[in-house]
Amino acid sequence: MDVDAVNKFSSLHAKPNGLILQYGTAGFRTKAYHLDHVMYRMGLLAVLRSKQTKSTIGVMVTASHNPEEDNGVKLIDPLGEMLAPSWEEHATHLANAEEQDIQAVLAEISHREAVNLQQKAMIVIGRDTRPSSEKLSQSVIDGVSVLGGQYHDYGLVTTPQLHYLVCCQNTNGQYGKATIEGYYQKLSKAFVELTKQTFRSGDEYRALKIDCASGIGALKLKEMECYLPRELSLHLFNDGTKGKLNHLCGADFVKSHQKPPLGIEVKPNERCCSFDGDADRIIYYYNDADGRFHLIDGDKIATLISSFLKELLSEVGENLKIGIVQTAYANGSSTRYLEEVMKVPVHFTKTGVKHLHHKAQEFDIGIYFEANGHGTVLFSKAAEMKIRQLAKEETDGKKRKAAVMLENVIDLINQTVGDAISDMLLIEAILALKGLSVQQWDAIYTDLPNRQLKVKVADRQVIDTTDAERRAVTPLGLQEVIDDLVKKYRFSRAFVRPSGTEDVVRVYAEADSQENADNLAHEVSLAVFQLAGGVGEGPKRVF
Repeated sequence: MDVDAVNKFSSLHAKPNGLILQYGTAGFRTKAYHLDHVMYRMGLLAVLRSKQTKSTIGVMVTASHNPEEDNGVKLIDPLGEMLAPSWEEHATHLANAEEQDIQAVLAEISHREAVNLQQKAMIVIGRDTRPSSEKLSQSVIDGVSVLGGQYHDYGLVTTPQLHYLVCCQNTNGQYGKATIEGYYQKLSKAFVELTKQTFRSGDEYRALKIDCASGIGALKLKEMECYLPRELSLHLFNDGTKGKLNHLCGADFVKSHQKPPLGIEVKPNERCCSFDGDADRIIYYYNDADGRFHLIDGDKIATLISSFLKELLSEVGENLKIGIVQTAYANGSSTRYLEEVMKVPVHFTKTGVKHLHHKAQEFDIGIYFEANGHGTVLFSKAAEMKIRQLAKEETDGKKRKAAVMLENVIDLINQTVGDAISDMLLIEAILALKGLSVQQWDAIYTDLPNRQLKVKVADRQVIDTTDAERRAVTPLGLQEVIDDLVKKYRFSRAFVRPSGTEDVVRVYAEADSQENADNLAHEVSLAVFQLAGGVGEGPKRVF
């Protein structure tokens, strides 16, 4: 390790005084002008991780659905997974170290993780379309270079594409060809194979309006269109040619505000969807004939995909274990439908995609979608091998057809992480194959009305939870108050959880009517304010 070079470049990427950041599910994320030193240091850390794992590591510069003036960075582990928890701690420690301590922190990490500093390192880098991303990517490159790591800068890519590229690099091409063209070819081929019978039978011209959040998704969809069949007509809006990234548009805006994004006209019963800024989330929606807005979120996406896969598994006749993973934010109607109608087991985890992804890996086929539209389908290696074997060797025509379709799903879905493009293609394929309109999909079950609020507190850590964040352990007495409030309303439930980034407590409530959900959320907010150290004015009714 060249100590002088590390110190020299560290001084060129100085940390602002007093700034403390935490590496979480989304990596580091804050105002872009605070992140130069973090990017440089994550370049350093990526090299150590690459040397330790003897694998290619990814570094993605993005702040996903955050405003354009923000930015962030996340590291991608060898199989396209999120960074291992122990290395999240190293990332936080290194990012917050004072300049004179960087060398010691690097040495400590190397010692604790038994890093062979003589091992070669390879880093792949990607970025979104934010004005700050190119310069911040160069800071990553500085960190990689100063420790002697090699790198390949893929430039503008979606976050899921970089996850895909990392996995391809480390599986010697078994997962796919490690190029953006390889990504397009793999997904489009699987989509064409999955839908060819439908389109050949004269299926109607399928038009889809896509709000690209003025982000990277638009650029990549334009590149991919030539690989897709003409029967799927994609109309792109908020494509980055004007407007700010994620401003009044994108999946997070549509989900939070329960209305269409700016820049897209939604005609009655038109099928529409929104990506987020780095294209790892997707939300569908439409307006009915009366002009009422209907949101189809991650819960209904999971339900559609689960139903389709269960039908195929039934036809194949293999006893593969399927599991759905949800968080406390999943609508109660979706959970009841999955468990009582579809007879599919539902499991709950803490909020955060890394928790859902880890749980989903326990099943032959694990399906998870957060309500915000971030999710995917995971096939275990054993399940994938069995399905591919059946697709090749099964003599029963009906079983073989189902196995081939499952094989195409495996190739179509990006199993490394939630991917708006691959999820969109799978959803479009299922709707075409099942002959479902967007209204029919929406009518599978009716969401319970719900409300989300937040309460400012002096210290969010006074809230401790259990049962996948669905019950409060502290402060004492809070859960008992919530239980009593829930008893006042039909089909109701409520929970509270601390924010991961700010001193607020998030409140969720649902009930049989919007008025009751609103009342329950407000009453729970008052209880949080009183029992958990609320600050400022007490919660006011805003609905």
